[in-house]
Amino acid sequence: AAHPRFFNQLYGGLDEYSLGGCWLTETMNASLYTYEVSPVFSLMERVVIDKMLGKIGFEDGDAMFCPGGSISNMYALNIARYFKYPEVKKKGIKGIPDICAFTSEKCHYSIGKGVAFMGMGLDNLINVKTDANGKMIPEDLEKKILEAKAEGKTPYFVNATAGTTVFGAFDPIDEIADICQKYNLWMHVDGAWGGGALLSKTYSPLLKGVERADSMTWNPHKLMGVPQQCSLVFTKHKGLLEQCHSANASYLFQQDKFYDVSYDTGDKSIQCGRKNDVLKLWIMWKNKGDEGFERDIDNQFECAKYLAQLVQEREGFELMLEPQCTNVCFYYIPKRLRGLERTPEWWNEISKVGPKVKEGMMKAGSMMVGYQPDGDFVNFFRMIISNLDTVKSDMDFVVDEIDRLGKDL
Repeated sequence: AAHPRFFNQLYGGLDEYSLGGCWLTETMNASLYTYEVSPVFSLMERVVIDKMLGKIGFEDGDAMFCPGGSISNMYALNIARYFKYPEVKKKGIKGIPDICAFTSEKCHYSIGKGVAFMGMGLDNLINVKTDANGKMIPEDLEKKILEAKAEGKTPYFVNATAGTTVFGAFDPIDEIADICQKYNLWMHVDGAWGGGALLSKTYSPLLKGVERADSMTWNPHKLMGVPQQCSLVFTKHKGLLEQCHSANASYLFQQDKFYDVSYDTGDKSIQCGRKNDVLKLWIMWKNKGDEGFERDIDNQFECAKYLAQLVQEREGFELMLEPQCTNVCFYYIPKRLRGLERTPEWWNEISKVGPKVKEGMMKAGSMMVGYQPDGDFVNFFRMIISNLDTVKSDMDFVVDEIDRLGKDL
């Protein structure tokens, strides 16, 4: 994934400063449950969390590092349920109403996993329609909320996605927040992928209204280029993480220690031992500064726009939609299929192009680009720009290599 032409998933690249942080983390072998065993890293977590809370606009919130964006989203589902029904911690799901959650049909699959894991059942996760660009349609959200109420369900949670996995779509957060406010629902923003745009003055408006959310997921190991894994869940409700998850283990969280026990963060987590994921981010941020991150994130967006332009201009390539994040989705059409009627048989042939071209690039060791079907769309290329060192000449290589491998299929 450190290869400059790895474009397969929502992570990649290699920052030397962060790598040094990783090595030091493994050497120290610290666990982040109490200040006494991780004093410096506990302070680092607080500093970095406060910095990121400020970027989101949560003035007096809280957060914790989690093992990945999927777990961060599950945390949000859980603290939202506890916020609404604190008795669930003691009585369980049978002691509360039949609650349901709402998310776009293009959301990350972890929302469904979380609902199932929490015992709510997938029937209580309601998918909201999206427009042609993959954004949630607020009018359909309100319609689905009213329908759920009419069926006797109790809506409690809405997930808005800031950077969907496939199309890179940003849901209209402000409009969704209006609806959540109207119906008194918890609003979560899954910014695992697109959250890094908050570090750019140019692209932060993509998350307009995020400060109105109750919680947010943000993965620095994606758009910010921090090594795996580095993910956080944030909430504007201070103290909620601890209230929801605390077990008050007496052998760890004694209240009569000689230092300020608010630095013992372990009871905010469903884990006991928790890996130090902050050092590599802290070191990288110290090196780059806000300005460095902004420059690199702006460059990723500009490379995506440049690739989209190349795809539109190059014979045999078809852009599916204008990129919103750094995802660029397109078709490649071999010479023998160009200019023909687009029958079901034609589309069946097109569906075979992505797998065959990917086989070629992997055997050649030249690059790695993902492909997939989505809804009514047969296999297309989903090109991801997540390496902070990617430049526009890499985009030229992408179209040249796909054309080389696919033109005579």
